[in-house]
Amino acid sequence: MAVLALSNIVKTSLGPQGLDKMLVDDIGDVTITNDGATILKQLEVTHPAAKVLVELSQIQDREVGDGTTSVVILASELLKRGNELIKNNIHATSVMSGFRLALRESVKFLSSNLSVKVDSLGRDALINAAKTSMSSKLLNAESDFFANLVVNAMSNVGSVKPDGSKSYPVKAVHILKTHGMSSKDSQLVDGYAIEATRSAQGMPTSVTNAKIAFVDFNLNKYRLAMGVQVLVHDPEALDKIRQAEMDVAKKRCQMLIDAGANVVLCARGIDDFALKYFVEAGVIAIRRVPKSDLRRIANNSGGKVVVSLADIEGEESYDPSCLGTCERVYEKRVGDWEYMFFEGMSQTRA
Repeated sequence: MAVLALSNIVKTSLGPQGLDKMLVDDIGDVTITNDGATILKQLEVTHPAAKVLVELSQIQDREVGDGTTSVVILASELLKRGNELIKNNIHATSVMSGFRLALRESVKFLSSNLSVKVDSLGRDALINAAKTSMSSKLLNAESDFFANLVVNAMSNVGSVKPDGSKSYPVKAVHILKTHGMSSKDSQLVDGYAIEATRSAQGMPTSVTNAKIAFVDFNLNKYRLAMGVQVLVHDPEALDKIRQAEMDVAKKRCQMLIDAGANVVLCARGIDDFALKYFVEAGVIAIRRVPKSDLRRIANNSGGKVVVSLADIEGEESYDPSCLGTCERVYEKRVGDWEYMFFEGMSQTRA
């Protein structure tokens, strides 16, 4: 019965949607909210089934950001109807199988009758749908502005699958957050942006007609693999060994520069002495770029992520066909931090 009581609390305490409620707890702390999940969080619930409903509202809030009240009232109504069936001596297993059958039928009905293809809706309908879903909670006043931003972003990442259908992956849109500006200063970047800066101050801040190398290995001083020992009898040979280790890294950097790369994105570390070669060549090098960003930029610019320079024979070389192309790469300060922007890419997949 605690579950049904909780449903009534939700119905009565939330009242009409859009009105703020003031809650005062035992020690006098005041909470003003119209969010169902926040109200349920404040309740001291001990009944296990009621706790499931509270968790349900929090999961809904975390995953979708809206509909917290509706999901509790709907679940409570289902429990209420199920309770009536059990009172009529219908076994709980039969009630559960009935609920599962209803779930399958409702999903089937939604997909066949209520879901409409994006292509047939038109842009206005998409903007209205985005506006409705963003009007609650945080973005109430700015929902018009962000609706346009969201529709533009999702339209840009549309791709055609092999079966001919169009796909709009949400994960292909990268969201960067910064402090120090208004939310209305948010912008959709025509290309891609990452939260990173040039690895050395001597590098140029902007490069046009960029050729980008994507490397997923260290450009540090070369070290022998674990378990390999070098026995040195002549102390003078030590310096030669150290120099040879540095020369291996220098050779790798030179390969990238000779291939025509003027922007190098590295998923791992780049030593300071290796940065010196890039500075002298006028190349922008960025270290420790997240691998997800590296793959996305490579897809957008038609490049390939290179994991090793070695071929089957052990010889090292860099193929210029692995380079990605982009009209402009530049560093710009937005709010409190610097970001790298990649604009004018050959394909817009992210």
